[in-house]
Amino acid sequence: MSDVASADLPRILERQRAAFLRDGSPDLKLRRASLRRLKAEILKRRVEIVRALKTDFGQRSERESAIVELIPLVQSINYMIQHVGHWMKPERRHVSACFQCGRAWVVRQPVGVVGIIAPWNYPVSLALVPLATAIAAGNRAMLKPSEFTPATSAVIGEIVGAVFQPEQVSVVTGDGEVGAAFSSLPFDHILFTGSTAVGKKVAEAAGRNLTPITLELGGKSPMVIEPGFSMPRVANRVAFGKLTNAGQTCIAPDYVLVHEDDRDGFATAYQEAVKKLHPGSYAGSPDYTAILNQHHYERLKGLIGNAEAQGALVIRLGSNSDESHVLAPVLLLDVTPQMAVMQEEIFGPILPVLTYRTLDEAIAFIKARPHPLALYYFGDNRVDRDRFLKRTVSGNVTINSTLMHYMQDDLPFGGVGDSGIGAYHGKEGFIALTHPRGIYRQGRFNVATLLQPPFGKLTDFITNFILR
Repeated sequence: MSDVASADLPRILERQRAAFLRDGSPDLKLRRASLRRLKAEILKRRVEIVRALKTDFGQRSERESAIVELIPLVQSINYMIQHVGHWMKPERRHVSACFQCGRAWVVRQPVGVVGIIAPWNYPVSLALVPLATAIAAGNRAMLKPSEFTPATSAVIGEIVGAVFQPEQVSVVTGDGEVGAAFSSLPFDHILFTGSTAVGKKVAEAAGRNLTPITLELGGKSPMVIEPGFSMPRVANRVAFGKLTNAGQTCIAPDYVLVHEDDRDGFATAYQEAVKKLHPGSYAGSPDYTAILNQHHYERLKGLIGNAEAQGALVIRLGSNSDESHVLAPVLLLDVTPQMAVMQEEIFGPILPVLTYRTLDEAIAFIKARPHPLALYYFGDNRVDRDRFLKRTVSGNVTINSTLMHYMQDDLPFGGVGDSGIGAYHGKEGFIALTHPRGIYRQGRFNVATLLQPPFGKLTDFITNFILR
């Protein structure tokens, strides 16, 4: 699949917009048929997808790709097929007492053409779930996959080309220049998934066109462990969340806050959990993912070196492979907030551990930083848990596990503040990519006619009655 020149983007958009204005909003039957064809093509190319992902990452488990990319994607499409009919139904709204002869309702109207910008870390699901959402909402879409996963982008282009006509869905590939031009187009909505830094640029470009945006960003998602909680129980779930895709996950637990008396117990349990998940060598492992490219590999090594130079205890849980940029899991103890690893999103298999003396201290630490995309709490004390949830702000929360909120199709997914704007998944995605069109139908009798000139005593009576 060849890259698209920036100059060609407006033409593609105008072609889609003209088709949307010509054909109008697709009915339920057509939307479901499009979603079913998309699902069928994804399953048909399942082997191609996981092999392309392995090509782009150099080392990525085909089984893990099926679990973290295809299962959430197919489940999400199934959920939309099942529920989109209900979402499309007009919603009856209240009519005030003075207008009881009239009727009011809201219809969710597709916005038109949606621009989707997908990231490299989960290049299939984070491209095609937003696309399926746009289709369920009745829109047309232009999709820009990441230039850092070219083999996967090519397969996505083939899937879309086999299912949709170009005036319904188009895939646009290219470098950062094409991406910048893409985000500057006057779409009817932009859905971006990626870093906070790039998200700000997308928001700025969209603002020039007054284009509504949904930004799914990232940040540092903390995990808090209640004092005395079972460390073997928590460690296994943290290791799973941290090492899935080698930590290249926007909702991976970024750092751990554990009571000072439990730090050593957690460190021991985490090392044991990691060994159980990945008992062999990391280089060449069929179950472990490499860091996407040399740039990110060196960036992660730099974070470790910076922490070690400032006094952190570095516990390396395996050997690296510089040649294939495989970074074995690392546990960091004696971490301070000033270290680089605590200043930026890690996006790799490095787990810093910080301690607290009271739960209020842990809450204050989180509140002093930008709102995270995800928040994790491990504990069975309901009073402490509820206090923690009430006093913190984040995108989504998983209690006593990691990542699992993402798998819930009936929960919105999105951040707040630096971690994102808006939400999608399920019904919230449908709402985000539609316009709530309010409609009022006047009945035979209209009280407003009694409030028109010439005014008189009856006007005063009705006005005073309404203003009681």
